[in-house]
Amino acid sequence: MPLSSMTGFARVAGQTEAISWTWELRSVNGRGLDVRVRLPSGFESLDAKVRQQVAACLKRGHVQVSLQVRRVSDTVTMKVNRALLNWLVEEAKALERRLGPHAAPVEPAALLGLRGVLEPMDEDPQALLEKAERPLLKSLETALSDLVNIRRAEGARLKAVVAAQIDRIAALVQEARANPARRPEAIRERLREQVRRLLETETGLDEDRLHQEAVLLAAKADVAEELDRLTAHVAAARELLEKEEAVGRRLDFLAQEFNREANTLCAKSNDVSLTRTGLELKAVIDQLREQVQNIE
Repeated sequence: MPLSSMTGFARVAGQTEAISWTWELRSVNGRGLDVRVRLPSGFESLDAKVRQQVAACLKRGHVQVSLQVRRVSDTVTMKVNRALLNWLVEEAKALERRLGPHAAPVEPAALLGLRGVLEPMDEDPQALLEKAERPLLKSLETALSDLVNIRRAEGARLKAVVAAQIDRIAALVQEARANPARRPEAIRERLREQVRRLLETETGLDEDRLHQEAVLLAAKADVAEELDRLTAHVAAARELLEKEEAVGRRLDFLAQEFNREANTLCAKSNDVSLTRTGLELKAVIDQLREQVQNIE
């Protein structure tokens, strides 16, 4: 499975002899797979099957699935409310008897025109669903396929962006590793200066204390471990980009690890040029974190 984004939209329409419909699918970023389904009245029994089909195609994202249905024919079949009509006929006859021979006869058309005598005879939605369920779900399958393709196309763009950011991180790590301030002679010179300041500001500083301070200063100046871990994270990120599976969560975790090491590097740095590299590294990592949050 190629790298996929979690953002996409798809719309597919379909029709049978009785109804026409439109599926609309929208997906955005999400920590897991959150599916929300909107179905018209009478079609609620499709809910579980819709969720099952979505889960089979997508692993992460907030996904909204909506179905709109309308009848194909505009012709409405009417039925007679015979109970009401019979009651009206009896009332009309009683009125004629009361008024006598001068009463005008009641026209049948007038009775049929009264509200409630003729009622539209709609087909039961459940009956419509039974006839259309298979093509409806087949149409949803097509919509999901379109959504997956759209998310993959966006994923290919994201992959290129993320790969470029990882390359930039690798270059900055190499730049920090080659920084002249990390040379042993440069570190020794800074240690001498810092020890000299300690001797100037501290009275009665014994040799053991001086040795401890020197060790602490040397440890703080050494960022080799951070650079090694950053290099390992770069290799892991590149490997994840080539995997045929959903890797968004693992890339997000790696981005957090990148950020942790960059923070430590900046905290340990006691040289302006190394700090500048560390800050640029943090900026690229922030951009990386924004992008990987869009990856499935």
